[in-house]
Amino acid sequence: MTEQNKRILASTLFMLISFVSMAQTTPPPPPSGPPPGLPIDGGVLLGMVFALFYGIRKLMIKNNH
Repeated sequence: MTEQNKRILASTLFMLISFVSMAQTTPPPPPSGPPPGLPIDGGVLLGMVFALFYGIRKLMIKNNH
């Protein structure tokens, strides 16, 4: 294979790969999370109550020893 044939083959392959990659469609963006500004769940309040009771229990156990 001559040097000129190698260049033609390389150029042709490069052009074909470029066309194939341009022909691909872009996938749609993934669905986003919930919109901002939603109220805080009741789970946060429940966690705070649990933490309060746990802290009080630890303090009472520590004071008894």
